[in-house]
Parts: sequence; structure tokens; C-alpha cells
Amino acid sequence: MHAENSLKTTRGGERKNAIILLSGGLDSITVLALAKRQGYDCYALSFDYGQRHNAELEAAKNIAQHYRVLEHKIIRLGLDSIGGSALTDAHIEVPQSPQEGIPVTYVPARNTIFLSFALGWAEVLNVHDVFIGVNAVDYSGYPDCRPAFIEAFQTMANLATKAGVEGHKIQIHTPLIALSKAEIIAQGIGLGVDYASTVSCYAADRQGRACGRCDACRLRKAGFAQAGVPDPTCYR
Repeated sequence: MHAENSLKTTRGGERKNAIILLSGGLDSITVLALAKRQGYDCYALSFDYGQRHNAELEAAKNIAQHYRVLEHKIIRLGLDSIGGSALTDAHIEVPQSPQEGIPVTYVPARNTIFLSFALGWAEVLNVHDVFIGVNAVDYSGYPDCRPAFIEAFQTMANLATKAGVEGHKIQIHTPLIALSKAEIIAQGIGLGVDYASTVSCYAADRQGRACGRCDACRLRKAGFAQAGVPDPTCYR
């Protein structure tokens, strides 16, 4: 497998920097905490892509500040201009029960776009490690959360970049990809993560309060229950 899931603290004995894709949700804060624990100095990258609410971006700002990242960029994208997702189209309702197949909350090509921006910033910063909190166990069935996608993007990343061609390989790290939501939460608790500071809900209000019924809320609730940890989520 081209993409390594393990975290490494040194390359050639030198301290490394990393870019963390930070959504403001449960998985991304866990990845940031893991990277920090392993000794990485972190840059955080978030996206205002036309999602229904900015509560998750406010959460990302607070998380980035708490973890004292080197820099936190919020990139504005117009994915709502192409639509096709309940997360970007006001006329598509967020489902309140599990769906078969790929749900309407899937945002077309989202992780491909996000990772491409991270790849570009990594080249600018001369950073060789990018972390993303994709998960292929307790997730909504999105095609861009699978190991096969990460492997393919890893290959492309080192074919399409100056850094890759010159032998400075960029590594995509997915430390959560094979973990259940309960296992992710357990790791985060061990790292001292404050999950009350995160927003996962697909239909959160302006204050970040969760609906408690969407797929993201369902997976989050079940994860805390299975981990035996009190759910700190603020529900409407």
C-alpha cells in the first residue's frame, strides 16, 4: 500500500512539519492531536466550500488556536456552485435516517479537491507529510474515504508535483482509516481531546448545536456509546 497509516516523527533525524486537513469535526481533531503527540509541528487547512453552515469552521478556528498550529488557512471554494449534495444545496434535505448506497450528503470530489489544495500548499512550504481523517469503517459510504482512493491519490501526488519528481516524496497519512468511531474516540480521549469543541452534524445550527438525527450524528452518538464515554455533543 502506497499510503502509510503510521505516524513518524523524524526523517533523517530532522524535525518535520505536517499539514493537517482540519474540518472542525471529531475525526480531524483526533488526527491533529495524534500528529502533535508524535512531535509534528502542524499547519492546519480548512475549507469554506459552500456548506450549509459555518459552525464547523468556527470550531476549526478554535481547535487550531488551542493546538497552536503554525498557521491556519481557510480556503474559500464554491462547491455550492456545482451542487449535487445535501451539504451544499439548500433544496436538498439532509436525510434523517440511514440511506442505501452513496447518500445525498456526499459532496462530489470533495476529498480530491481538498487533498489537491493540501498538496499545493505542501510544495510551497516544503512539507512532505499531509494528514487527513478519512475513515472506512464507521462512515457514510463516501467513495473518497476508501483506502483505494488514498492509494491512487498518493501515486498521483508524486507524479504530478515538482517535489515528487525531484525525489522528495509527499506522504498522505490516514491514521484513522481502519478504526471504528469508538476506537477513534478512545484514542482521542487518551490524547486529551475535548470533543465538546467539535462539530460533526450535517445540519448544525449557527451555534453549532447538532440535530441528533442525521447520519453524522448517528455515527457520532454510537461511537461514544460503544466507547463507554459520555457524549459531550450539544444537541438542539
